[in-house]
Formats: sequence, structure tokens, C-alpha cells
Amino acid sequence: MKSSTLVLWAVPLIFFSSVLFTDFIPSIFGSYADQRLLLSISLVVLTASGLVWLSLMGALTVAFKQLWPFLLLFLSFLLAALKYSPQPFHAVEPVFYALFFLTFGLLGGILRQAAIVRESAQTVVVIAVVSCFFYGAMTITVYLFAITDDFSHLDEIIPWGFVNIRYWSHVATWVLPLFPLGILLMPWKDNRLWQLGVTLTAAIWWWIIFLSSARGSMIGLAFGCLLAWVFFGRAALPWMRLFVRFAVYGLVAWLLLSVLIPSLVFEGLQVRGIKSSSSGRMPLWQEAWGMSLQHFPFGMGPQAWLTHGILTESYRISPKFGHPHNMYLMWAAEYGWISVAGLVMLGGYGLKRLLRRASAFRKSQDAEGLWLVAYTASVIAALVHAGASAVFIAPGSMLIGLVLLTVFWALISPERASPYSIASRRVYSKATCCVLVVVFVAGGSLWIGDVLKYRQATADDLEYYQNELSLRHLPRFWFHGNFPRHPSQMP
Repeated sequence: MKSSTLVLWAVPLIFFSSVLFTDFIPSIFGSYADQRLLLSISLVVLTASGLVWLSLMGALTVAFKQLWPFLLLFLSFLLAALKYSPQPFHAVEPVFYALFFLTFGLLGGILRQAAIVRESAQTVVVIAVVSCFFYGAMTITVYLFAITDDFSHLDEIIPWGFVNIRYWSHVATWVLPLFPLGILLMPWKDNRLWQLGVTLTAAIWWWIIFLSSARGSMIGLAFGCLLAWVFFGRAALPWMRLFVRFAVYGLVAWLLLSVLIPSLVFEGLQVRGIKSSSSGRMPLWQEAWGMSLQHFPFGMGPQAWLTHGILTESYRISPKFGHPHNMYLMWAAEYGWISVAGLVMLGGYGLKRLLRRASAFRKSQDAEGLWLVAYTASVIAALVHAGASAVFIAPGSMLIGLVLLTVFWALISPERASPYSIASRRVYSKATCCVLVVVFVAGGSLWIGDVLKYRQATADDLEYYQNELSLRHLPRFWFHGNFPRHPSQMP
């Protein structure tokens, strides 16, 4: 097996397994923290590996030209780390976000240059479908145990394996648009057993969406489907038909498993309703907006949402969470509008590439273009979902998102001959390439060390914050208490 093929299978498989089957994996610091640490280490290792590959190809200069939006976004996050450097562990979170974006941009370009985009897209779909199939099968087992044990609150045990029900929903937002590809483009798409497995998997995952009333997922997926239609037109119809059909199957499964059977088994029917209100988000958003204007355009610094003096009265009397339930407003509040501007520039750059690819697909009507339709819908759905919540920053979502964003960026990247033609290469000396890689690995290692120290510090402080101050913030970086160190807790 080629080393590239091994990596293509190993990385997504490890990521999906660590997210969906964490209950079966030995834990070091707890599943949430283990996933965060896995992602942090992976960002350093994958980026360093990408730099080595580019160095061997003599393509560093042209690669950085292609990555300029990522580099600007990288710098915007680092500005917050530098501006608020006196704070303990000030660099942990901003470097984490900066590396996340840089990594998928770098790796996506490399997949395109290595001419393995289609193989990558197919591998991810196979791993996603198979992983979700086994997760769904075990979910049905959990459901049957609940029914036989006369336990009617199904939404309290399904979905399983996640510390918060909403962390699962963002993973579902990422993967649901990929399921139609399992029937449309797989080599064994005509196999009846495979078709049945993909259909049942999609139906079960949609059923859990309805069971858990994951309205953020519903809204995100609706937008993803709509914009896929806008971008690709009739060329997207084969994907859209299956996507809608799977949603209908999920609704039928919900009526059967969550309404009909429980109504026959239990005396009182327990169905989780879909809320029509903002669920207390407006005071949080107003507070985050006010924070973003305090030190415009640089924000109030990493973790400021947890430590700043309250600005609005509505937030003062509202429940407190570890984030304002909006990823973009959270970044504007802590890292400033300069980081949001960087995101907008990156989005515009990606949109320009996407529209070019979509135009070519509409003209050719090539079935292979359906890869881009599905991955586009997935990315749009996840980003829209992040605007109504901050579940994007949960480690499970970011692990899955890193894989899908990498393939998406590869799908919209220029063809191989354009950026890395022989004439455009600038060959660096081996010494220069080695210095670059060594500097990055050294800096990444120092950051990983800081991440581990931060985990230990927040673990040490947990009793103080939860018992003495009675704070119950939901987690952000670490599940056991994502709190900056209190002065009284300093060594």
C-alpha cells in the first residue's frame, strides 16, 4: 500500500472513530479532552508533514501565494495572542484556531497537487458511511433496551457517546450531505446490500435529528441544500433527490420509533418539541456585540467572554455559558472584527473558486461534479449552524470538520498544472527547507506543551470555580472547566 493511500485512510478513520466510538476507546484525560489533544497534535503533525512535502516539491513560494487568505486569518488570531500576552496561557486558543484554518488550506492544496482529490473524497465518504452505519446500529440497540426497560425519555440517552447532545448534532450536520454520494458515486453503488445499508444509516441519523430537535442542524442543512441548488442548478438534482428522500425516510422513522411505538408501550408519550424562541440567545449575542466594540477591531482577548466585566443588563440576569452561542460573534468579541474580516476574505476567496468550479460542472453535467455538490452542502450547512451555536468549536466537530474542509478545499483548488508548473517552481536549498520545518515543529512542540499545562491548570482550578464560585459554564477548550486561572490559584 502506498504511503499516500495509507494516510488517506488512516487520518479520517482515526478522527471518525475517536468522535463516534469514544465510549469504546481507553481514555487518558476524558473523551472530550482526548479529542481536543488529538486535534491539537494532529494540526502540528499534519501541517509539518505538508511543509515537508512542499519543500520536496520545491513549491513553497507558490503554495504560500495560494494560501494568502489563510495566512492573513492566521495572523489575525495571533494578534490577539500578542496583544494580551501577559495573560496566562494567552496563546493556547488563538493558535489553535489559527492552525486549524491553515492546516485544511495547506492540505487541501496538497491533495490537488498530488492528484488524489477524487480518491480522498471517496475515502472520506466510505469511512463516514460505514462509521455512521455502526453508530446507527448501536443506537437502535440502545433504543430497544430503553423500550424494554420502560424508559420513555429517549432523548436523554440518544444520541449516545457525546457529553452534550448538541455536539452530536453538529457532527450530523457535517456528515448527512455525504450519504447520497454513497449511492450515487461509489464503485459498488449497484449492490443492493450496500444501498440498503446507506439508506438505513441515513434514515437513522435523520431520525436522531428529529428526536433530539436539532433545529440548528435542520436550518443549516436546509441552507446547504438551497445554496447547492443555487450554485449548481439542475446539475445538483441527483444529489438533491436522494438528500430529500433520506430526510423523508428519517421523518417516517421518527413517526414510527418516537411516536407510534412509544405511544403503544408507555402511558404518556414523551416527544421533544422544537422550540420557536431564541432560547435565551439574544442577551448573549447583545453582550458579544458590545464586547466586540470595546477595543475595536482587536476584541477583548482570548477567553474574555469568561472574564470580562458584564456590559449589558440583559446578560447580567441571563444564564451564563462558556460561549455566546454564536461562533462568529464569539470571535468578534475575543479576537476582534479583524478576525471576522479575515474569515470573510477567506470565504470570498473560496466562493470565487467554488463558483468557477460550479460553472464548469453545470456546463459539463459530469457526474463526478456531484462530489463538489455534496461537500459544498456539508460545509455551508456546518458554517450556518455555527452561526446559531458555537458547537463548531467542540473537538468532535472540528475533527470531522478538518477532514471535510480539507477535501472541499481540494475540490475547489486550481488544477495541478496551474499553480505548480515546472516554470513557476522556485527550488529552495535543503538547508532552507529544513530550517523552516524545524522552526515550525519547535514552535508547535512548545505550543503543545502549553496546551498540556493549560489542561492541568484548569483541572487544578476546577474545584475552586465550581464549588467556591458556583460557576457552571459549559466547556469550550477542555470539558472539565475551560477557565482562565484565577489570581488566587496561581502557584
